[in-house]
Amino acid sequence: MVDELILQDMNVQWEEINREVEEAMTDPAIKDLDKAIDDSIKHFESGSIIRGKIIGVVGDDVVVDVGYKSEGLLAVNEFYDPSEIKIGEEIEVLLDAVEDDAGVIVLSKRKADRIRGWEKVINDHHEGDVVTGRVMRKIKGGLLVDIGVPVFLPASQVNIRRPGDIAEYIGKEVTCKILKIDEERRNIVVSRRKLIEEERERLKAKVMAEIEPGQTRKGVVKNIADFGAFVDLGGIDGLLHITDMSWSRVSHPSEVVAIDEEIEVVVLNVDRDRERIALGLKQKSENPWKRVPEKYPVQTRHKGEVVNIVNYGAFVKLEDGVEGLVHISEMSWTRRVNHPSEVVAIGDIVEVVVLGINEEKQEISLGMKQTESNPWAKVEEKYPAGTMIKGRVRNLTNYGAFVELEEGIDGLLHVSDMSWTKKINHPSELLKKGDRVEAVVLSVSEEKKRVALGLKQLERDPWQGDIPGKYKPGQVCKGKVTKLTSFGAFVELEPDLEGLLHISEMTDKKIEKPEEAVTVGQEVEVTVLRVDSEARKIGLSMRGSAPRPEGEAPVSAPEAPAAEEKPAVEEKKPEA
Repeated sequence: MVDELILQDMNVQWEEINREVEEAMTDPAIKDLDKAIDDSIKHFESGSIIRGKIIGVVGDDVVVDVGYKSEGLLAVNEFYDPSEIKIGEEIEVLLDAVEDDAGVIVLSKRKADRIRGWEKVINDHHEGDVVTGRVMRKIKGGLLVDIGVPVFLPASQVNIRRPGDIAEYIGKEVTCKILKIDEERRNIVVSRRKLIEEERERLKAKVMAEIEPGQTRKGVVKNIADFGAFVDLGGIDGLLHITDMSWSRVSHPSEVVAIDEEIEVVVLNVDRDRERIALGLKQKSENPWKRVPEKYPVQTRHKGEVVNIVNYGAFVKLEDGVEGLVHISEMSWTRRVNHPSEVVAIGDIVEVVVLGINEEKQEISLGMKQTESNPWAKVEEKYPAGTMIKGRVRNLTNYGAFVELEEGIDGLLHVSDMSWTKKINHPSELLKKGDRVEAVVLSVSEEKKRVALGLKQLERDPWQGDIPGKYKPGQVCKGKVTKLTSFGAFVELEPDLEGLLHISEMTDKKIEKPEEAVTVGQEVEVTVLRVDSEARKIGLSMRGSAPRPEGEAPVSAPEAPAAEEKPAVEEKKPEA
């Protein structure tokens, strides 16, 4: 009986409990809880963004409470700046995995930031908008810039002139213009160059409206070429030509200006149609040529530095912006200078005399030899005509030999003055370089700086007595053919004495060439037609001269009438 009463009482209690539970389930708060539980289950799906609170840092991991049965872990390197990690701070993270192999919730802050950033960028910006961000790193083809999300800045769009290494922008803040937004691929392309170009166009219009020739303006050197430098005047570049950089000689623009250097220039010319501006640097100072005539009068002496050497002379700088030319002919009174480098070198300090000034062309003629006395002024006095001299053969030419009389003074021994009788074709037939010879001074010209020498004049002229006395017209002689020409043959009558056998005097027959009658080396018997002492020539003939038995002396033939002789071409004697 007691057991039945106890069981009945328990049933009543369970019914009350069930009724209370049913009543509780109808309470709005309980219904909200159910909904929250359902929502939380849905919220904890992989790939969703959730909020969490940082509750600690363990090693390289950050512990985040996301309201689940266990905390999630977030790598420290998920924060761009680990020093910004603060305990208790709420952050948004992406649920990478509800549980990994170790049963830990895997979170990513960077992925969440990227998604939220992308959403914000899409909502806040459109193509053509201007954005600012920090360059994160260099990637293939350009740079990655963080503007809330990583965006691509192509290398060609970094600047107007592509820098040598775009990596120099890493870590710097840059302002760019959005060129393209690809929502599907979540890709944004920006351009810093576009923004700079637009700004330069605005500044260029302002500069072109204000700039005038004669103005002095500041600018930055942006590029250097062989012919000059381009200077950014603030929106437009002007050309500073190399000739307008300095009054002095400039070999290359880099000697005067450097890239990124700020300089002050003078506006020389403005071409608004072609948008070209000519600039000058030297125009900031006075042209030194204005003072040249009074500072460097003709015949005054000055010292200067050799700054350039060319084939025809050397340029000497007298002061900055003032240079003169020492012509090769004005370097030495006596030396035969083939190239200025034989006398001077770049950097030499030399003494010069001003010979002439051309103000219009801004040219000064200088002389170096004028700083010394002219040795030729005493040559005529020291070596009058008829003086016997001894000297060394310094050089041989086709027309004669140069004999050194003293240091820097040479005399010319012409081939025509080497022998009275022998025909000299080249001086090497008698002389060689370095030979010591004795000669006679024939003439001296101080003005032309020339001394004429003679070798044959050491002996008596045989044409004034010996030869005319020995060879008479009509006389028959023996000789040897030494040379054939188009008009005849030369016959050696004795050593160093030749006569001309004209082709018309070789035979009674008509012939076209001397080879038809004689050959070189042939012994011939000839008749003397005439002896010209003034022209130093002997005319010969074989007409009427028959071959004689060996050993029989030739007999004198009656004087033959002088046949018309073609004069030999007389070589013109060059000046010494």
